[in-house]
Amino acid sequence: RSNPYQGSLLQDSVRRYLQLPADQTVLILHAKVAQKSYGNEKRFFCPPPCVYLSGPGWKLKQEQIKARDLGEAGFRVCGYMGLDSMGSSLMETQKLSFEEQPDAKGFSCAKALYISDTDKRKHFRLVLKLFFSNGQEIGTFHSKLIKVISKPSQKKQSLKNTDLCISSGSKVSLFNRLRSQTVSTRYLSVEGGAFIASARQWAAFTLHLADERCARSEFPLREGYIRYGSVVQLVCTATGVTLPPLIIRKVMKQYAMLDVDEPISQLHKCAFQFQGSDRMYLCLSTDKVIQFQASPCPKEANRELLNDGSCWTIISTETVEYTFSESLACVREPVSPVPLIAALQLTGGGDVAMLEVQGEYFHAHLKVWFGDVEAETMYRSPKSLVCVVPDVSAFGSDWRWLRYPITVPLLLIRDDGLIYSSSFTFTYTPEQSCIPGQQVLSDVPQDSDRLLDSIHQEFTRTNFHLFMQT
Repeated sequence: RSNPYQGSLLQDSVRRYLQLPADQTVLILHAKVAQKSYGNEKRFFCPPPCVYLSGPGWKLKQEQIKARDLGEAGFRVCGYMGLDSMGSSLMETQKLSFEEQPDAKGFSCAKALYISDTDKRKHFRLVLKLFFSNGQEIGTFHSKLIKVISKPSQKKQSLKNTDLCISSGSKVSLFNRLRSQTVSTRYLSVEGGAFIASARQWAAFTLHLADERCARSEFPLREGYIRYGSVVQLVCTATGVTLPPLIIRKVMKQYAMLDVDEPISQLHKCAFQFQGSDRMYLCLSTDKVIQFQASPCPKEANRELLNDGSCWTIISTETVEYTFSESLACVREPVSPVPLIAALQLTGGGDVAMLEVQGEYFHAHLKVWFGDVEAETMYRSPKSLVCVVPDVSAFGSDWRWLRYPITVPLLLIRDDGLIYSSSFTFTYTPEQSCIPGQQVLSDVPQDSDRLLDSIHQEFTRTNFHLFMQT
């Protein structure tokens, strides 16, 4: 850094941030596929794209704006969402107004977005632009890629077309439309630890394929694509609340098909039978989730008659999360593009260890920081940064006498002091080198592990290992 004084101030700011992180997080939830509209019919995206604002940094930033502008009207967050082909005109996008939820998160959704048949693309992204109500721009954020389909596939799905198949461990949303009316759409959601049917908010669920031959208490999970007749488990990604084991059934004209085992496709109608039950199915009744007992079909033993509330539509979903902190910086520019770290690749070791940071939205104004230590960083591409791993002595430890692994958070910091945190950490791990006749300190407990017993052994070099926090 050219200015040591500025570097010292920034380091002090980073230390304060690490002691009390004041992050601002923008979370975008959306479906993985979108059905194209035709003519004057507008097929709004279902479930609607949702945006959640969380983290203590939003309150701090709003207080700063309130103190500067001497008014309350300027610090509310508002936004616009549209398709990435719509350009910069805000008239073509949908306005978002955020409301505060009981968990202090800001929430809004875009219920009136659709893609026209004049748009010939097979994939697109959603674009979210956020502002404070005083006009100050926060930034621009993109969704993940969304695949365009004309209508749900009625054919038997082939595993060759994996774009439309649903795999074990992926995230899905379930919704129900009574009498196929759009206004009656209800989404499976979780509130207060219980499953509900909501007309406003939807939850993303991890859909796990289970080994049905094992006991329920074990419930081991399997990889592969979900097929009708499989035993599955739905786990809410936000709360971890779980439904009992369910058998997923194909629905045709209000009947659950018991003998179908083909792969499940996007926007298929399906039903969820409770494993081991007497024809009991997951069902909604207004805003409640209940169990419904299906009626047997006397003429066709492979079918069971359902009611409207037991017929769900399944669709894969995506989540993208952007995290940054303006609390310790005087940031005038938008926070975007917000870099996203996907993976780390280490090469070399000792004094010449290099770390490649892989991801998206990187630029030349970013530096990699190991905790409160800045690393020499080289910009390679929007998907790659390379840095020199700082020596462990930069953290106040003598590498020759390193006793414990030292783990530091990995940050990306813009040259104006804006902090982008990540879920990645970097760990310095000592490698021990035995010295004959070396005595162990007398106050080390006898039952301590080998690492503690080797407190007086000299380490010849430092190994580096990478860990991702879950």
